[in-house]
Amino acid sequence: MAKTKQFTISIENRPGTVAEIARTLGNAKVNILALLGTAQGTTGTVELIVEDARRAKKALDEARLPYKETNAEEYELPNKPGALAECLDRLAAKGVNLNTIHATAAKGGKKAVLVYTIAAEEKIAAA
Repeated sequence: MAKTKQFTISIENRPGTVAEIARTLGNAKVNILALLGTAQGTTGTVELIVEDARRAKKALDEARLPYKETNAEEYELPNKPGALAECLDRLAAKGVNLNTIHATAAKGGKKAVLVYTIAAEEKIAAA
């Protein structure tokens, strides 16, 4: 398990909005490790996990893109059926209630990555 940061950015739901965020971070040499975007009518949310949180904050601030920074946990799992369920069962057994979750694996890859956040008041119970 590794600690990381998640950046949540509220956006306007229009073509090119996510590209603008990706370009801002790319121009600042920030590597995006995970991204989840959702839309609700005319607005949306982008959740990002990046390689260099300090550099990402600087780039987002300079671009005047408002964001919320949240502590997150990152797990590497074997890329096989049932591995995600086993990991989530262990978290549930500890009473961890997930606020957000990202999971991804490359087809044929040996590892999968799971990133999640929990509510601040639950972090004390999960520790």
